[in-house]
Amino acid sequence: MRKLSNIFWLGTKELRSFFRDWVLLGLVIYSFSIAVIAQAQSNSQELHNASIAIVDEDHSELSRRITGAFLPPYFRSPQHVEERDVDRLMNTGQYTFVVDIPPRFEADVLGRRNPALQANVDATAMVQAGIGSSYAEQIIASEINKFVSRTENLPPSPVTLSVRIAFNPNITTAWFTSVMGIINSVTMLAIILAGAAVVREREHGTMDHLLVMPLTPFEIAMSKIWANALVIAAAVGFSLTFVVQRLLDIPIAGSVPLFMCGVIIYLFFSTAVGIFLATIARTMPQLGLLYILTAVPLNMLSGANTPLESMPPFLRTIMQASPSTHFVSFAQAILYRGAGLDVVWPRFVAVAAIGGLFLFLALLRFRSVTSSAS
Repeated sequence: MRKLSNIFWLGTKELRSFFRDWVLLGLVIYSFSIAVIAQAQSNSQELHNASIAIVDEDHSELSRRITGAFLPPYFRSPQHVEERDVDRLMNTGQYTFVVDIPPRFEADVLGRRNPALQANVDATAMVQAGIGSSYAEQIIASEINKFVSRTENLPPSPVTLSVRIAFNPNITTAWFTSVMGIINSVTMLAIILAGAAVVREREHGTMDHLLVMPLTPFEIAMSKIWANALVIAAAVGFSLTFVVQRLLDIPIAGSVPLFMCGVIIYLFFSTAVGIFLATIARTMPQLGLLYILTAVPLNMLSGANTPLESMPPFLRTIMQASPSTHFVSFAQAILYRGAGLDVVWPRFVAVAAIGGLFLFLALLRFRSVTSSAS
């Protein structure tokens, strides 16, 4: 009971120290509010209001059908331009897409002479160009097929393809990036806050005061872990409830309390990483450099930015030893797909086991460093 009491009161000291540090307090507020909103609203990965022009040299019914098929919100209303102006308009960036329909296009299609239709794409607008070119190809092919079937009285296809997009019906980027922004901030701030708490004690000379008191290194480290974990867990709950669900109006499919349980388990790992790095770094700039070497790969390779299936097999296997990979997996399962404990418990166990092992190693390192310092 004495150890628990020491850990509790030392943790309250850490909380008071944190709330007096306006820089770290502002960083936490910004990361879970403004940064989440900016990431959700500015990093759009879907096609929206793409500018398009049509060079109609055929002036036929088919060319008019193709022109009228490009509709909002994917494309702006097509503008008719002349062929001689295409290079100038593309060079000045006025249009992302320019579709050139050649003369006698309809006659060649009906005569099965395999005519060519040119689509010019400004690839400097990478997202719009990559997604929009495939959309334009599907739209043009669909209109040509419907036109040919109507004129030649072809029977309809015996197979109807029905596409069902689950969990994000409109493929809205903000539904994904907002939650992933919160998840990435958990790893970032847990390492920074826990590491800064130890480095700050060393820089201010108060670590020596703690070591001469009847306290063990375990009690000192655990107080910093629970205090900083509590701050981040509260910020995550606030961000999910008020920023994501209410301000951004993004639905959460699963149980937020179940996700918060997973966050608390994961925080024991990420705060332990901060403690471990703080035993190596002597100053805050050194801690910042070590953070870049540690947290950036954890976030980039965890599956929050790109699917694990897109990674090389050896890298995918290595990342299974990282709790951040399992954290992202059960976060997506709970918040996007509404998974329950019966589905995500293996991920919870993996995070707890790997995180517990790393916490044990971090505490050993912290004890050895503080013992040598005393």
